[in-house]
Amino acid sequence: MGGGGPPMLGVDAYLQMEGGLPGRPHRRHHCRRHACASGNVICKAGWASPNLWALLGWLIRFISHSVISGFTTASAIVIGLSQIKYFLGYSVTRSSKIIPLIESIIAGIDQFSWPPFVMGSAFLVILLIMKKLGKTNKNLRFLRASGPLTAVVLGTLFVKIFRPPAISVVGEIPQGLPSFSIPRGFEHLMSLMPTAILITGVAILESVGIAKALAAKNGYELDSNKELFGLGLSNICGSFFSAYPATGSFSRSAVNHESGAKTGLSGIIMGIIICSALLFMTPLFTDIPQCALAAIVISAVTGLVDYEEAIFLWGIDKKDFFLWAMTFITTLTFGIEIGVLVGVGFSLAFVIHESANPHIAVLGRLPGTTVYRNTLQYPEAYTYNGIVVVRVDAPIYFANISYIKDRLREYELKLPNSNRGPDVGRVYFVILEMSPVTYIDSSAVQALKDLHQEYKARDIQIAIANPNRQVHLLLSRAGIIDMIGAGWCFVRVHDAVQVCLQHVQSSSSNAIKLSPQASGHLTESPKAQQRYGFLRNLWKAQDGNGSAGDEAQSLLRQNLV
Repeated sequence: MGGGGPPMLGVDAYLQMEGGLPGRPHRRHHCRRHACASGNVICKAGWASPNLWALLGWLIRFISHSVISGFTTASAIVIGLSQIKYFLGYSVTRSSKIIPLIESIIAGIDQFSWPPFVMGSAFLVILLIMKKLGKTNKNLRFLRASGPLTAVVLGTLFVKIFRPPAISVVGEIPQGLPSFSIPRGFEHLMSLMPTAILITGVAILESVGIAKALAAKNGYELDSNKELFGLGLSNICGSFFSAYPATGSFSRSAVNHESGAKTGLSGIIMGIIICSALLFMTPLFTDIPQCALAAIVISAVTGLVDYEEAIFLWGIDKKDFFLWAMTFITTLTFGIEIGVLVGVGFSLAFVIHESANPHIAVLGRLPGTTVYRNTLQYPEAYTYNGIVVVRVDAPIYFANISYIKDRLREYELKLPNSNRGPDVGRVYFVILEMSPVTYIDSSAVQALKDLHQEYKARDIQIAIANPNRQVHLLLSRAGIIDMIGAGWCFVRVHDAVQVCLQHVQSSSSNAIKLSPQASGHLTESPKAQQRYGFLRNLWKAQDGNGSAGDEAQSLLRQNLV
C-alpha cells in the first residue's frame, strides 16, 4: 500500500447488477453463492501460484495514466448518477451505462418528490463546504473527516424527530456476523470457471484503476503485485463466510480518501468498527436517510472527476488526450468493464505503433567538438558529403526492421544537406550509431545482411559505431561483423566519420566524377571507373590488414561496454 488514501474493498458494481435484486432472497442467495465460488476459483489459483500475480502485475503496467484518468472520471459520473434516485424519490434503473440511467431518470420524472431532493441537496452542500474548509484551513482539517458522520447524524435525528413519510431510510439490518463454513464440494468447479475468469478480470481492472488514481493524487508509488495479492487473500478469507468477491470500490475508496485517510490502517479500523456495528449497533442505523448516504457518495466521487487532466493533455499531447477521451466515452456509453478494456487496447496499440515506427535521426557534428547530435534538434550541426550518420533510438527487431530499412533507403536517395568535405554527389558510407539499440533479434540480423548486400552492389559501405556488448556479441555470432569487415566497427561515431572522410578525401580528386542521368540516378563516369574505384578497393581490403581498421577494432575491444 502507498502513503496516501488507500483503495477500499467493496462489492463490484458488475456483481451487484448480476447478483439479483433486493427483496428476492432466494435469487440473491443463489447469485451470491455463484459469484463467490467463481471469484474464489481464480483467487485461490493465484494463492497457489504467486507467478500468476506477478504476470498480472506486469500486464497492469500497460494501463497508462490517461486511461486511468478517463476511466475514473467516467466512473465517478456514473456512480454519482446512480445515487440520484435517492434525491429524486423514485427508483432508477440499475446500470453502469449512462444512457439507460438518463433514460430512466427522465422516464420517472413525474414521480419526483421534493422532500428527499431538498434534504439530499442540503447535506451535499454541507459536505462540500466542510470538505473545502478542511482542505484550505489547516486548523479545520477535522471538518473534512467529520463531514460524512455529520450528515448521517443530522439525517438520522431529523427522521427520528419528524418521521417524514417521503424520506426513504435504510431500514432493518440483520444483526450479527456471517457464519463460518468450509467448502466441501467442488462439483460445480468447471461450470463456474468462465464466470470466474470474467469476474477476476473485472476485479483486477477496477481495483488497479482506482488504486492508480489515488496513488497519482497522493504522490506515492503503487505496487500492482502487492495490491493483487492482497485482493486475492481477502477473497480467500471472505469465501469462508459466503461473501461476495470483493474489489477496489470506487465509492468507498473515494469516501475514504475524502475523509483524509492516509494508510491501510484506516481499512483495519473501519473493519473493526463495521464488525462492532453489526454485532451491537444495527438498531441505530434503521433510520438513516438514504439521501444522506447518497450525498456522501456524490460529494466523494466529485473529487475523482478529473476534467483538468483532459485540458492538460489536449495542450501537450493529442495522443494521450485521445486515449483519455476514448476511455471516458466508452466507459460512459458501454460500462466500466468495456471502458477499461478499450482504453487498455488503445494503449497497447500505441505502444506497438511506437515500437514498430521508432525514432531515427540523422546526426551531425557540433562545431568545435567531436560530439554528434540530431541535425533537426541542433541545426548548427554539420554533416559531411558522401557520409550519412544514422541513429536508431530503439531496439531493432522483426516489427520495426522494415521501417528502418525504408528510412535508410530514403536517406540514400534524398541526400541530406551536407556542408563539409568534397562534393561527391552521392552517399558512399552509412554509419549506424547503435548506442541506443539495446537489443537485436534474428529477423533484424537477416535484414542487415540483406541491406549489406544491397549496399555492396551499389558501392556503399556500412560502418557500425558504439554497439553495446550484447548487440556486438550477437552481430559477431551472426557473422555481421565479418561480413561488413572488422575494421568498420568503431567505438565512437567520430572515429567512424574520420576513417570514412579520409577515404572520401583521398579519392575524390580522381575517382568521384559523377554525372546525372535521365533516370535521376547518379553514376560514375567511365574514366573514373577505369582509373580508380575506391570503394571496390575497400571491399578487397577487408580481407587484408588495413592499419585504420586494425586500430579501430583494437579500440573497440578495449572500450566496448
